Amino acid sequence: MIDRFGADHPYPRAFVTVSGAHLYGFPSADSDVDLRGVHLLPLEEIVGLETGDETVTMMWDHAGVEADAVTHDLAKFCTLLLRRNGYVLEQVMSPLVVATSPVHDELKALVPGLITSNHAHHYLGFARSQWKLFEKSGELKPLLYTFRVLLTGIHLMRTGEVEADLTRLAGPSYLLGLIEAKRAAEHGALPDDAPDTSLLQDDVAALTARLEDERDRSDLPEFPSGHRALHDLVVRTRLR
Repeated sequence: MIDRFGADHPYPRAFVTVSGAHLYGFPSADSDVDLRGVHLLPLEEIVGLETGDETVTMMWDHAGVEADAVTHDLAKFCTLLLRRNGYVLEQVMSPLVVATSPVHDELKALVPGLITSNHAHHYLGFARSQWKLFEKSGELKPLLYTFRVLLTGIHLMRTGEVEADLTRLAGPSYLLGLIEAKRAAEHGALPDDAPDTSLLQDDVAALTARLEDERDRSDLPEFPSGHRALHDLVVRTRLR
């Protein structure tokens, strides 16, 4: 798979990691493979009249499973890191590393200075949208996404550490059973022995309130402190 990706991608990559259900701890046999990362535009495609692609998206079939890859140019990715964007934090810190480089190492080293209390808004918003999707579809996947983002956000606010794997986060005990059910089918419904929807709703509401409370009393800064360091990294990498 990575050979196909490397052959078809037009630019060198600073890093590529695995995201999606595989990172979140509940992949199924038919789960998409989501690759995310950073590519490096050559200087002539930055300073000239004809500029390169800030974002490259690729999709292909891999042994019957859909694979998709999205990479951003380093400058665009660093701009996203300076916003309250939990996705990019999780991508750069993903332990499922497909390709890496010294630039990747520098980005990871800068992440602690980029995490803010405002990242809670990302996780609260994502949880609301996934819960609405669960209410509409009744599928297990958006329910697990709801719990995952709330628990990741709580952990981030408390510790300043990025942890996206639901199996490593302290949630309700029934989540492990739901994860096992999800592994059987990517778009399966709630299993018969799942908790009642009213209990699920109460637990989601409680975790939402807890994330809001953790945000309000977090020691994390309101704004990132790593803007200049990211700027310097982009300049050094461009001129290399």
